[in-house]
Amino acid sequence: MSLSITQSFIKNFEALVHINYQQMGAKLRPTVRTKDNVIGASTTFQRVGKGTASTKARHGKVPVMNVDHAPVECVLQDFYAGDWIDRLDELKTNINEQQVVAKAGAYALGRKTDELIIAQFAGATASVGVDTDGLTKTKALAAFETLGEVDVPDDGQRFAVVGWKQWSELLNIPEFGNADYVGDDELPWKGSQAKRWLGTLWIPHSGLPLEAGVRSCFWYHKTAVAHACGSDVQTDISWHGDRAAHFVNNMMSQGACLIDAAGVVKMPCREA
Repeated sequence: MSLSITQSFIKNFEALVHINYQQMGAKLRPTVRTKDNVIGASTTFQRVGKGTASTKARHGKVPVMNVDHAPVECVLQDFYAGDWIDRLDELKTNINEQQVVAKAGAYALGRKTDELIIAQFAGATASVGVDTDGLTKTKALAAFETLGEVDVPDDGQRFAVVGWKQWSELLNIPEFGNADYVGDDELPWKGSQAKRWLGTLWIPHSGLPLEAGVRSCFWYHKTAVAHACGSDVQTDISWHGDRAAHFVNNMMSQGACLIDAAGVVKMPCREA
């Protein structure tokens, strides 16, 4: 009977962590290039340059575009998030201790996934506006123009990640939050706090760099940053009789890299 209970506990907990990580963990993972099931300590993404179309003489050879290919290595790192669950604590509390620890572990790993991706945004070569004001319409349009000038595709795969202060500032821009401009279906408070504006999905995030009162926000294309996963979130649970508790260890092996710095624009914003 004891063995069956333990196995049930383990299976239930693993399912909770996996579901919580998928639903409420990493917010930015779906917004970048992703490679799963990586074997080894690193993997390689290809950065492809621009091709040039040319004419040819009748019966002549078709000209070669000579597209540049540059490999970018993405190194994986191992991360862990563990905690204890006392067997008798579960009998003394009205909350589901399994659910609490499962969510905590999933959130911790999710934040780490986003942290890896955000760290790569710092390699952006372009920065618009000044750091003495917030996220204004002028600053947003300047970033929009910067991406267009370097031929970043306007193909529905552009994303902008901003702090919550900047999200509030965006809501004060009529073109962003007024139904007369964007339509009722595109209002930012419809469902989750994310919305599409200027052909870009805007996402608020609390983990962006904040230094000396200046929050770094970023506008980027999905192909500009990559995320590699050698091992998705896994959970290992072991019983320690001397502690009369389970030790729960959540772990993953992931990494991120910057593919094309020109595909990322930094928007520094002052936070009062």
